[in-house]
Amino acid sequence: MPLPDFVTVQNTQSRSINAENPTGAPGAAASAASALGPGRKGRAFISLESGETAELANIVGPGVIRHIWMTVPDRTEAGPFVLRDLVLRMYWDDDREPSVEVPLGDFFCNGFATRAEVTSAPVVVAPTGGMNSYFPMPFRRSARITLTSEHAGDIEAVFYQIDYSLGDALADGVGVFHAQWRRSRTAPGLDHVIVDGIRGAGAYVGTFVALTALGRFWWGEGEVKFFIDGDENLPTIAGTGLEDYVGGAWAFQDRLDRDNEPTVHTFSTPYFGYPQRETADRTRRSPYATAMAPAHGMYRWHLPDPIRFDHDLRVTLQQIGHDGMDLFERSDDICTTAYWYQREPHAPFPSLPKASLRRPL
Repeated sequence: MPLPDFVTVQNTQSRSINAENPTGAPGAAASAASALGPGRKGRAFISLESGETAELANIVGPGVIRHIWMTVPDRTEAGPFVLRDLVLRMYWDDDREPSVEVPLGDFFCNGFATRAEVTSAPVVVAPTGGMNSYFPMPFRRSARITLTSEHAGDIEAVFYQIDYSLGDALADGVGVFHAQWRRSRTAPGLDHVIVDGIRGAGAYVGTFVALTALGRFWWGEGEVKFFIDGDENLPTIAGTGLEDYVGGAWAFQDRLDRDNEPTVHTFSTPYFGYPQRETADRTRRSPYATAMAPAHGMYRWHLPDPIRFDHDLRVTLQQIGHDGMDLFERSDDICTTAYWYQREPHAPFPSLPKASLRRPL
């Protein structure tokens, strides 16, 4: 059994960036002064004005980002949609186009601009809103991370810490980290696209799904399909239903019953989970909401079983339901985040919808 990296003496240096040490310079942490004196919690956070972009990290490599921790208020006097209105972007190796472009909450598996506890291997959201990523993020020349506010009001406090190593020896085959957010409310019979246009060699490592059910009955009968390396009409990999894809079964329910409300079980595990379910009246949160728009957040990490591709990949999700008797085509509101590694350069991302079009129902 191979020994873990942390027991091996390596020629790398550990560094960390936060509001008090924004460059990660050695011997420069905790230098700001507070009323208690120098080095006594002088600058724990930054503020973020409406329309402002904050550069959280700008690192010269080679190196690997090992851990990211962040927290922000989930609402302000201007509204409750902070976690969808803030956009997290990451750029590797002097690329002008982001390899990560995702609303902040969705990146950490908190959809619908609301908080949920998540306990998984690469993403942990701890009480109350401590958002953590353990995805390794290697870079050869540089790493740059930004946070942009499209929220109507100012964010008084953005807390963050980015832990990384420098001097890592990166093999030629090491890919860089990517994440992309998409939303659709397609007509019945049309599939939601989780990601497409991926070009190059790499490995797909995870999906977060934030689905708002816009009709009655069970909403998760659709299959997740992976079209790999030239697949056209039929994929190489297809599942048997959305709840099956994220490791659940039987609609997450204790019984399938048209007439009685079932007991629904949420859960969170290292590699898959259904941690988020909201069924309360949501009209107070959004003028676009119907009186009852049940929201469901779930994730699946392909870390032990990555989906490998040599030159292209497309991933889709069908919108199919079941009324207890028959299958039927649905039209629901689906937001997804795709996570993968690939060699650069990557294909350009589609334009991220503006904040008003990202608002949850």
